[in-house]
Amino acid sequence: MIPSHTLASLGWSADFLRQLDADELATLTPARVTGVHRDRLTILAVNGAAELRLPPDIAAGDVAVGDWVLADPGIGRVARLLVRRSRIFRRAAGDTSREQLIVANVDAVFITTSCTEEFNEARLERYLALAHAGGVPPVFVLTKADKTDDPDAYMDRLRAIGPAVPAIMLNAKAPGAVETLKAWCGPGQTVAFLGMSGVGKSTLASALTGIDLDTGEVREDDMKGRHTTTAREMHAIPGGGWLIDTPGMRELRLTDMADGIDGAFAEIAALADQCRFRDCAHGPEPGCAVQAAVKAGTVDAARVDRWKKLHEENAGHTASALDRRRKGKDLSQRVKQAKRVKGAG
Repeated sequence: MIPSHTLASLGWSADFLRQLDADELATLTPARVTGVHRDRLTILAVNGAAELRLPPDIAAGDVAVGDWVLADPGIGRVARLLVRRSRIFRRAAGDTSREQLIVANVDAVFITTSCTEEFNEARLERYLALAHAGGVPPVFVLTKADKTDDPDAYMDRLRAIGPAVPAIMLNAKAPGAVETLKAWCGPGQTVAFLGMSGVGKSTLASALTGIDLDTGEVREDDMKGRHTTTAREMHAIPGGGWLIDTPGMRELRLTDMADGIDGAFAEIAALADQCRFRDCAHGPEPGCAVQAAVKAGTVDAARVDRWKKLHEENAGHTASALDRRRKGKDLSQRVKQAKRVKGAG
């Protein structure tokens, strides 16, 4: 039996309350989304768990686990989706114009990697960009510290790409390993894990929740053209808090994330503001503060290259998305005009 909850214990805050008017407060029920399916949602409210049908104007892909909705209890349907405080998203497979939501209203994300050959700076920087773009505070979790003779070297590599990001090193299978994570898992707080499969995310998630969670890796191609119904679920953490379980993802393509990328490379972005020319490409141009720092040895050249590469990828995908939206809008206008001409004739 699922225990009853208060709105606060479910993660409700003044940010959401401010979005409701007096009539909605009187007639509708706030509910937290715990699962997303093709035509319905599973939710938790103060009176327990339930299912809600989606209205015609809200598609399953528009909703993420962790979202808040207003439920119309009389008809068992979602009345409105509330504006999120934070989200993690990526470019949808095969469609540069659409973002794919991963989780919503998360208070911290555990970016998980390991002291093995899986450790990859470029991938971790991509995860950081996702977190910063969505307004989610990141935390590095370094697992399999027992698999190397020099775990501190891996920790130094983490600090080099995220000096301001909290970093924890542990053995996911050791008794009490998750105790160090509970500082981010208080009552009403929601956390999620990001990282490749095989780094210990499921082990840590299972230890946090007391539930055997085994999520397989999800390839972007597998999600094309459909909404995955079981990939993400929200689970209670004993003692308070919530975990949104996410699958491992091979590809995280970026769109509309310029600010998130600069957040992940904050020291380079700050230097870029000091360049002589506003359109500096941070190459051989005179007066480039970024390249000056590289020559002085205060910034890693490889990290600058990765920053530029992510910005180029993001710019390409963002431009493609804008072009596709513009073409869709033009086509819609032509169809409407053709209908008006036909009606006039």
